Order: sequence, then structure tokens, then C-alpha cells
Amino acid sequence: MEINRLDVYPHNFSEKIGYSEVRHLLEEYCASSLGREEMQALEASADKEEIVRALDETREMITIMAGESPLPSLALVDCRDVLRRIRPQGTFIEEEELLDLLRMLETLHSLQHFFLEEHTTGERAVETFSYTYPRLASLLEDTPSFPKIETHLRSLLTEEGKLRDNASRDLLRIRQTIRETERSLSGMLQRILSTARHEGWVEQDVQPALRDGRLVIPMSPMHKRKLRGIIHDESATGKTVYVEPVELVEANNHIRELESEERREVIRILTEVASRLRPNIPHLLTSYSLLAHYDFVRAKARWAADIGGICPRISDSPIVEWWGAKHPLLLRSLRAQGRNVVPLDIRLVAPEARILLISGPNAGGKSVCLKTVGLLQYLVQCGVPVPMADHSSVGIFDRLYIDIGDEQSIEDDLSTYSSHLRNMKHFVREGGARSLLLIDEFGGGTEPTIGGAIAQALLHRFNDAGAFGVITTHYQNLKTYAEEHAGLINGAMLYDRHEMRPLFRLSIGRPGSSFAIEIARKIGLPEEVISEVRETVGADYIDMDKYLQDVIRDKRYWESKRQSIRQEEKLLQEASSKYTEEMTCIAEERKRIIAEAKKEAQRLIQEAGGQIERTIREIREAEAAKDETRIIRQRLADYKEGLSAEEEAEALARAKKTQREVERLLARRQRHADRKAKGKEPLPKPHQPSEEAPSSATPLPTAPLTEGSVVRIEGQKALGTIISLSGREATVALGELKTTIPVKRLHAVSPAEAERHRKKISPTQAVRSSGIIDQIHQKRLTFRQEIDVRGFRANEAVDAVAYFVDEALQLGVSSVRILHGTGTGALRESIRTYLSGVRGVQHFHDEDVRFGGAGITVVEME
Repeated sequence: MEINRLDVYPHNFSEKIGYSEVRHLLEEYCASSLGREEMQALEASADKEEIVRALDETREMITIMAGESPLPSLALVDCRDVLRRIRPQGTFIEEEELLDLLRMLETLHSLQHFFLEEHTTGERAVETFSYTYPRLASLLEDTPSFPKIETHLRSLLTEEGKLRDNASRDLLRIRQTIRETERSLSGMLQRILSTARHEGWVEQDVQPALRDGRLVIPMSPMHKRKLRGIIHDESATGKTVYVEPVELVEANNHIRELESEERREVIRILTEVASRLRPNIPHLLTSYSLLAHYDFVRAKARWAADIGGICPRISDSPIVEWWGAKHPLLLRSLRAQGRNVVPLDIRLVAPEARILLISGPNAGGKSVCLKTVGLLQYLVQCGVPVPMADHSSVGIFDRLYIDIGDEQSIEDDLSTYSSHLRNMKHFVREGGARSLLLIDEFGGGTEPTIGGAIAQALLHRFNDAGAFGVITTHYQNLKTYAEEHAGLINGAMLYDRHEMRPLFRLSIGRPGSSFAIEIARKIGLPEEVISEVRETVGADYIDMDKYLQDVIRDKRYWESKRQSIRQEEKLLQEASSKYTEEMTCIAEERKRIIAEAKKEAQRLIQEAGGQIERTIREIREAEAAKDETRIIRQRLADYKEGLSAEEEAEALARAKKTQREVERLLARRQRHADRKAKGKEPLPKPHQPSEEAPSSATPLPTAPLTEGSVVRIEGQKALGTIISLSGREATVALGELKTTIPVKRLHAVSPAEAERHRKKISPTQAVRSSGIIDQIHQKRLTFRQEIDVRGFRANEAVDAVAYFVDEALQLGVSSVRILHGTGTGALRESIRTYLSGVRGVQHFHDEDVRFGGAGITVVEME
């Protein structure tokens, strides 16, 4: 299948954008030489299907690595050359190589079980069956397995990679003979060594050694003639010789013969194994390539986990719509230093903004921005995850061209500008609608007027061809040209004019300033030189950039304000619509409740009428006996009290909703009570209504009176609560009133009446609380989320900010702004010291440099 490769220019494109270094890092994430080999061959593609497939595989592998089921190890030895070597008849494979092959077969079998059996859903016989990781599983669907070979190799080999004794009968016989001969040899050697020690020919701690596969005795040269045998070797110092006693020569020779026989038997077995493997060599080679690809994909997933990379959405059309993009090499470098990368937001979309013209000061990040675009686009078209936000979109380009750095060549008789023009010739001839051009210092290297004119003409050609691009420049005519022509858009690398430092942040939609005078003054160029420059060029030209920056800053500020107003209007409209819908629902609910209440009232009336009729009938039947009449009347009274209790319970339920809103608002105020001035009392907790159901009352006038008792005043129906007792008088609370009454005029009520009296308090409180909610709502509408304390003393400013923040917390405001100016910084430090100890303040930070920077503190609430 022919692969649609990406066209890049020049030939060292990957070195210029830093891809070679990234690929080297990716190779380090591979677990085997198999994966490293595939990673070294990785090239970018212009085929969308291939790119999407590669990213999907990596995305699935990232999910696997983040899960609890580990992937089988892919740290394998490459045995493909071994398999090719045993293709001729009569060849064999070594034991260690056979063990490596067995490890590969076990890994292949584990992968097949992992993807094709363990991680699936549904039944294979029905249509609902699917793989959890379809891209990675599809690679194994048609791959053959080798269970018989795997079982046979496992039966032949030990864990150390040696043939087992029972691999054949002859091998078992030979090895048993070798072990018996070695035991006999060891016995003879120990007897000879014991005699030598006794005679003093060797040291007492000397042990037998092995030389050329034969057992020997180390001894001093002066005694070598005293022991009959063969000298095989001597030490480097000449102080030790290694003697094989003559008694052992025959046994050693026999062992050597047995070892040779063992080797011949091993080779015979390995030759048979190679013969069984030979028909499956093509499939085994394919399996190695497959495992190499899994290791390759896993390396990309590990890379993504290290740099926080994602597999972005791929668009059908050429597009660059990135948010929070970061240069991966710069990210790793700064992370090692404990610093953060300033993310890049860039959007190039046809037809209105295809070519971005970036201007700004030197060392402000223009070239880094250009390289970031080139590297991330190339990595995506290689199927490699990149560090950017999830909602970013990446298009596919057919050509990636770059012109950056010094390409002068003495051999080719090329100057810097000549090499630049040669690149431009290629861009004009080959560039098109699916081309991405990356040009650094456009038009530089020659006389400014002519260089600027040539650059403008080339820019016109690129724009007419529909090409995309990121171009850096200092030329004013190019900035003006971009403002006047569709398809081109200006961009600026922001610079803090007050602190004289670059911010490394790209702002699209306006041209940047080179800040040449400011930078020259910061570096320390003599002031007389700078003054002469101003006289030569003219103050108006020099100040033009500053005025332009001020105008653009104000424009962006008011655009932000207008956008904020639009958002608030939208929220207001949504709230209004929601309010209208809720009011309609409430009206319908009210009608429904009233209708149900009428039905319930009719039912209660009917039941009450029936109860009355039954009572009259029972009184008549009982011939109006006083005791029975009193019992029947008490029963009727209990029934009425039951109806009253139900009505009170319904009233209490309606009051609960209002009560909860009051409790929520008062609780928020109470959280900040500890920050109030010393001596203030904490906010009272809202009254919690009792939820116990009232019970029927039976008068108990003899109950003792205590503080908190519910009583009835003699001659009145109203109930009150005793607050305090003082001799013969008591202070009684009647609703909102308090009065002192003689104790003898107070009568205790039944527990049921007392309970109902207490329950009536909560609905009353809820009605009063609804007024508080209205006041808070009105206050929220008139609250300004900004306070200006410029010109205040530090203590005055802190007091003002304290009241302002407390009010914001009580009203539930999410963020506020405090204008304190820059000055010496003392006022800013005092305010921030106070804010750091305020509960309810989540964090605070400087305002955006375009809207005030360090002169304004933005406070975010919890």
C-alpha cells in the first residue's frame, strides 16, 4: 500500500524544528530494540486515515496505562536474525535463543488474551459483541497463535534456558553418567588433597580449582615435583601452579568425552526443534513486527504521560486551532528548573486568518512560537501525542516548509540572504492551499527598504496561493499590509514596558513593537546615543509604537467590557426566561393546590357532618347520660384538634422553603463573624422549627410552673411562655411582647397545646425572614464588584477592603477587583497580607497586564 508521506523542506527540516531530539527521547521510552527500530523509522504522513488510526491506537494505550489491568511486558530480545539463520535444512538454534523465542510466544499469547478475551463486551455469537480497545485488538484478530510450539518449548527448557535432562533418553543417560563420574572424581581428588595437606605440599585452606574443564590442585612451585601429575597452568605471579594428579587424568578425560557426547545430543535436539519451527518462520517474523508495533505505541503513550500530551481532534480541512499548546522540549527543560512554560493560543482558519505575522522585541519568543507550531504539527502528523488543551483542533497539511537560521554556504557560494531567497523560490513554486509556511525574520539580511518590498511581494503571493503560515518580522510595511488584506492577521509577543521584560505570550489581532529604544536603554547604551537616535528618526516615529500599544490596550479593555456586558445581558435574559417559566409553573401549581384544597375541604366537611350526626345519634341513644355525653363531646373535640393539627402541619411545610433560604444566607454571614471587630457578638443562628406532630390536649391545670412553661392567662385565650419567675410574679412572652403577671393568674396548659404553641413560632419567623431575603436580593443588584483605595493610608485601605470583602462574601459574589495602584508596593502588600488570612477567599492575583497588571488585585471567592 502506498503511503502518502508529508512533503517537508529543506532536507534538514526535522533538525530545524527539534524533531530529531524528540524522536531520540521517544526511543528511550521503548522497552526493546524492536520498538526502537520502528521509532527510528517514524515519519510524518499526510494521510488522514493513517494519522487518525495512529492517534486512536495511542489514545487506547494511554487508557490502558491509566487503568488497573497491566499490559504484558514488551521487553523482548529480537530473534528475527536467528529465525532467518535457521531457514536452511540442518541448521539449529541455540538454547538461549530458544528461550528468547519462548518469551516472545508467551507475550504474544498474553496480548491475545488481554485484547481479544479479557477486555470485551457482549457475547461473540451476537451483534452486541465488541472490543474495549478496538484499534489495538484489530491488530491481533488475524494473527496466528502457536500454542503447540509454546507448550513444546516450555517442556524442553528450564527457567535458566537450558535443555531439561528428560529432553531425550540419551541426554538423560549421558548427564547421569557425568554426575556419577564427577562424584567419583571428587572423592579421589579430596583424598589426594588431604594427603598433600598432611605432607605440607599445599596450604590447609586450599581448595580444588578448574582449568580448561579439568579439576586441578593449586600448590607452590617448590612442591610441584612431589605430586605426580600434569601442570596445566600457573598464576600471573608465578607463585602458584595448577597440577592435575595422574590418578585423575583418566577420569577427567572420561568427563570430557561425556561432555562432547552431551553437546552432540543437545545439537540433535535443537536441530529437531528448528525443523519444527521452520514452516512457521514467516508467521513468527510477522509476530515480532506486531510486538514491535505494540512497544512503539506504548512508548508514545509513556511520552504523553510524561509531558501531559493528548491525541487531539483531527480536522478534514487545513486548520490550526490550538489552545494551551506547549513546546515539549522547552517544557521538559523548564520543568527540570522548576519553572513553567507560557502556553500558546493560536488560531489560523481559512479564509479570514490563514497567515499569522508575528512581531515584537528580540528574545521575546517569536522564534520559539514558530518552532512550536512546526514541531507540534509534525508530531501530530506522525501520530504522536502533543501537549495542548483537549478542545484543540489540528488540521492536516500536505507540505511543511521552514526558513529559519543561517543557511550560508561557502561551497555553494550562498550568502545568508541568497539562501533565504532560494527557500522563498521553492515556497512560491511548491506552496499551495494545504501548505504550512514557517519563516523567521522575513525580509531580513539585506537593505531594509528593498528587503521589506521583496518580503511584501512574497507575502502577497503566499496569500493569493491560499497558503497557511507563521511568519516573524520587524518590518512596519508588512504589519500595515497584514492589517489591510484579508487572509493575513497580525500577532504580537507581549512585553512588559514597566519592568522591561518579555512575557512570552502571543496576542493575536494586533501588531507588536520591537521596543528597540527601551531595550537599548535597559542594556545601558549611553543616553546621548539614544538622544541622537530620537533626533535622527524623530520622536513621533519612536513614540508611535507606544501610542499604538496604548490605543490597542484601551481597545481590548473596552472590548472585554463589552463582552462582559453581553454575557451579563445573556445571563439576565436567561434568568428572566427562567423566572417567567417558574412563575407560570407556580401559577399552575397554585391552581392545582387550590383545587385539591377545595376537594379536601369538601371531604373534611362531609366527614365532620357525619361525625356530628353520629355524635347526636349516640347522645340520644344513651339518653343524655352526663358521663357518656362528656366522653362523646371529648371525642368530637379530639377530632377537631386533629383537623387543626393537619392544617398547622401544612402551614409549617409551606414555611420551610423560606426558612431554608434564610438559614443559608445567615450561615454565610456567620462564617465571617470571627473577622468582625473585637467585642461584636456572633450572628444568631436561625431558629430551627420542631418537626414533631402535635398531639391532642387534655387540660392539666395542676402542672407546676417553671421557666419555659407554656401558660394561659386567666380570663384570656392567648398563650404565652414564662421567661423568668420572681417570687409571686412571672415575666411572660406573648408573641413579640413581654409582660409581668402574678403567678396566680397563670395556668399551665396541656403538653399537646404547649407543643402546638411552640410550632406556631416557626411560620411566623419564616414570614419575617422573607423580608430579609428581599433586602439581600436588592443589595446584590446594587453591589459594585470593584473598590478604589488609591490615595488611602494602609490602615484605612485595609479597613475599607475588609468591609468590602465581607459584603461580597455575604452576597455570594464570585470575584472582586481592588484598585490600589503600583507606587512603592506597600499598600498592595498590606491588602494582600490581610486577604491571605480571610476565610472564604480562595486566592488572589494580579490583573492582566492589559487591564492594569500589578496595580489591581483580583480576589476569587470560594
